[in-house]
Amino acid sequence: MTAWFEGRLAGFDLETTGVDVETDRIVTGCIVQCGGKQPTQSATWLADPGVDIPEGAAAVHGITTERARAEGRPAAEVVEQMVAALAECVLAGLPVVAMNASFDLTIVDREARRYGVQPLVDIVGGDLRVVDPRVLDKQVSRRKGRRTLSDLCDHYQVQLGDAHSADADAIAACRVAWRLGTTVEQLGAMSLDDLHQAQIKWAESQGRSLAAYFRRTPGKQAWADGVRTEWPFIPAQRAGGDA
Repeated sequence: MTAWFEGRLAGFDLETTGVDVETDRIVTGCIVQCGGKQPTQSATWLADPGVDIPEGAAAVHGITTERARAEGRPAAEVVEQMVAALAECVLAGLPVVAMNASFDLTIVDREARRYGVQPLVDIVGGDLRVVDPRVLDKQVSRRKGRRTLSDLCDHYQVQLGDAHSADADAIAACRVAWRLGTTVEQLGAMSLDDLHQAQIKWAESQGRSLAAYFRRTPGKQAWADGVRTEWPFIPAQRAGGDA
């Protein structure tokens, strides 16, 4: 039986207008299919999010409001295509590899609801399987310090390329996931189904631990209330409904 990391992987990454999953919008996105002894295929999108892109966000991913309006496709069109592409991957049995998956998948969910697109979860149901390098790394590595994608790439000796470019980040996430599968026996030996279920529990535990840390850290106590423990996405009905 082929190990989960030896088969085809669907890397997924977004760049957005900000970090609030309920109100922020998709600017760029990429889905890259790689591995499984097949050629790499990628699909990328640039959206006009319909709102101004804050300077801080543009400084991270390089897409200004002016460029998005001039070159981007209508947001509703992008979201519909993105959900369809993700659904195709999931229904083909590919795991979605996403760094901090609960952010990207929740943003897509809210955008779909915003534009009247059938949400991914309603299309694929229980078939969704996700591999989140951030959750995996936090579970198996007790080292101190930051755990951004750049940090994980450095730690696992993976080439990142153009950081904060959706296509570069998507392929890098797949490479980190592959490295984790090949070097950590506990992870590599698990079936994809078992790995997915384990990450649900691990992410919840990690979220509770982070909230506890905030509560006991002067100046950060209020941050604890914003920590969410749901994974791989925050259900809309538990997040105040559609934004």
